[in-house]
Amino acid sequence: MILRCTTRVSRSLAAGLFAVLALGSAFAQSDSNPQWDLFAGYQYLHPGATIPLGDPNSPTPYKVPDMGKGFGTALTYNFDPHWGLELDFGYNGGNANSVTTASVGPRFMWRTDSANLFLHALGGGNWLSVNGVNTGTNGIGALLGGGIDVPITKVFTFRLFEVDYVLGHHNYAGAAGPQFSSLQHPLFEGARLRSGLVFAWGGVTPLVPAAACSVQPAEVLVGEPITATVTASNFNPKHIVTYSWSGNGGQVTGKDTTASIDTANAAPGSYTITAHVTDPKANKNNEASCSANYTIKPLPPKNPPTMSLSASPTDLVTGGSVNLSASCTSPDGVPVSVANWTSTAGTVSGSGSSATLSTAGAPAGPVTVTATCTDSRGLAGQASAQVTLQNPPPPPVDKALEARLALHSVYFPTAMPPVKDPSAGLLPGQRKILETLATDFKKYLQAKPDTRLVLEGHADIRGSAAYNQALSERRVARVKSFLVEQGIPDANLETKAFGSQHNLTLEEVKSSIESNSELTTEERKRALARIAVIKLASNRRVDITLSSTAGQSETSVKQFPFNAADALSLIGGRESEKKAAPKKTVKKPVKKP
Repeated sequence: MILRCTTRVSRSLAAGLFAVLALGSAFAQSDSNPQWDLFAGYQYLHPGATIPLGDPNSPTPYKVPDMGKGFGTALTYNFDPHWGLELDFGYNGGNANSVTTASVGPRFMWRTDSANLFLHALGGGNWLSVNGVNTGTNGIGALLGGGIDVPITKVFTFRLFEVDYVLGHHNYAGAAGPQFSSLQHPLFEGARLRSGLVFAWGGVTPLVPAAACSVQPAEVLVGEPITATVTASNFNPKHIVTYSWSGNGGQVTGKDTTASIDTANAAPGSYTITAHVTDPKANKNNEASCSANYTIKPLPPKNPPTMSLSASPTDLVTGGSVNLSASCTSPDGVPVSVANWTSTAGTVSGSGSSATLSTAGAPAGPVTVTATCTDSRGLAGQASAQVTLQNPPPPPVDKALEARLALHSVYFPTAMPPVKDPSAGLLPGQRKILETLATDFKKYLQAKPDTRLVLEGHADIRGSAAYNQALSERRVARVKSFLVEQGIPDANLETKAFGSQHNLTLEEVKSSIESNSELTTEERKRALARIAVIKLASNRRVDITLSSTAGQSETSVKQFPFNAADALSLIGGRESEKKAAPKKTVKKPVKKP
């Protein structure tokens, strides 16, 4: 027959089972277990049943009372540390009533060093004796529950508590009519509490943890290393053990099952190294230690090899090769070998006492080459040699190019370039001057890459200071952008703008006209006749200075290009640098005749 339990009881039982499992997970597991264990102790029972009394046609419901007097016992055979088969017997009595249960079923136990937590599910028979009721005494039932045992010794354990849900079914067909179905077939939903002692015997006796240490080699000279190892046994294979090392000779560095002993600074003598193994998850029988002995002997006299290194040549242009030679001897007469050639720049190739340094791609400056000499005992000496790398000389300056690199000032028409069109104002003749300059200067940079062109912008004296300054800035910016368009790097161009601050004087312009060999006597005469206009045109220019980091400089010739095809456009004369507003014309009244 299917036994049904109420939702409330089911939830309570599930909560209790999960609580026991959660509590068990907080403890470290133990694999030790007995083959048999026997529980005996006190038992309290809440039957949780109502049965019929009196006339079967009109029975009186009788709630079976709680029974505080009782005892219980359980015998379990353990198949492994967790699973066992349990045979359970319990008895409670009082007020002329009694309940006896006998059940069998599986038990699961989680064993730790501090507590054992168990769950069981048992089935069997229930016997209920109630004064005045002769039917329904025999029934079937089940037990679901668990508890906690606290180990005292290997043999005795104290059962702190056991809580069981007691389910039973009895037939009272002879004590209640069919119309009283709940009394005729009542469902027993009770609870049982237990506490007592557990006696255990049999099983495998846990082995005592042990450790074995060894060193290799057991005898060394000062400075020679020693390796120590430890082998642990009889620890719980499911636990991670920890290792610690200590020693009284040399520096001990331990990690897990292996430790190294550095004897470099140890005095000769006999020493001991000790390993300590611990299982942090176990509370007892969780430690083992072992030791191993070793001897450190004094070193015989040892002298490192001596070494010298030579390089040829020691001063060269980068890109060349250097022959390297090493000389190494041992004061003690033992075999030596040279190796580990290194350099701070370039590439070293070769082996033994000879090598070659290739400086291809290396920067100019000092280069240190080093080699190591090692004798058959491992003693080493080192030597170095110094090599200086020079940058290759720059290509020679083309004298014809240098002579041809004549600098000329560039001139602009009046008020050019305007604000709205900063790229305007360079007339064809002035463009040709800049194109020739750009072609020659790019070749000149190949020999003297640090040379710069300094561009200085000017404006004539007409216009305000602010206007002239802005105009000279536009002029110098236009010349710079044109040179960049011709392929001159921006980094080799520098600009300055002076407005009308450095205007040529009338005397300077007159002297320039008189010394201009390109003018005929008649042309010179006409220019001097218009000297005021020529002075203004001569100051609408950008001067070009050739400058280098070596301090050398050359400034362009400030000589107006009278014979240029666009000279008349450059001279102008009727316009002002900043156009004034047109004057209003006032018409005079016509006099009547």
